[in-house]
Amino acid sequence: MQRAALLDAARSLLSEGGTEALTFPALAQRTGLARSSVYEYFRSRAAVVEELCAVDFPVWAAEVEAAMAEAATPEAKVEAYVRQQLALVGDRRHRAVVAISAGELDAAARERIRAAHGGLISMVVEALGDLGHAQPRLAALLLQGVVDAAVRRTELGAAEDPEQIAEAAVAMALRGVQG
Repeated sequence: MQRAALLDAARSLLSEGGTEALTFPALAQRTGLARSSVYEYFRSRAAVVEELCAVDFPVWAAEVEAAMAEAATPEAKVEAYVRQQLALVGDRRHRAVVAISAGELDAAARERIRAAHGGLISMVVEALGDLGHAQPRLAALLLQGVVDAAVRRTELGAAEDPEQIAEAAVAMALRGVQG
């Protein structure tokens, strides 16, 4: 239960103040534990983030997969893929995962996160193949680039409303640069 409380506190700290806010003294204060107790659960900030990714990414991916499963056509599946990821931008699980620089993680942790992300991308490959893409895996990787750019734009608090960003990302996914 204390490990779960530490992870919940880490999510809050990261979503409220970014990487600078995620410190072991802050985790200790949020959970009522001694700072030395935090080290019993995690050896570093990177270890906290790695566990957040391991715990939260599968939940996030399942939500994307469920949204796609409800869609009836390949186009609707691609749209669900884009929209569900963008809907999760405000979710503190997502904010926590992207708040910290991957540079703080060791190579093995970065590889595990990349593998989990690859699982997300593989969800849309079939729909893109059904739409006639000759290289659906490549198309999926490029599509994820559009999603990632829309996520960053939304997180920046850009001039556009998040729904406008989502609409533009869906249009780009389904129609490319044609208006």
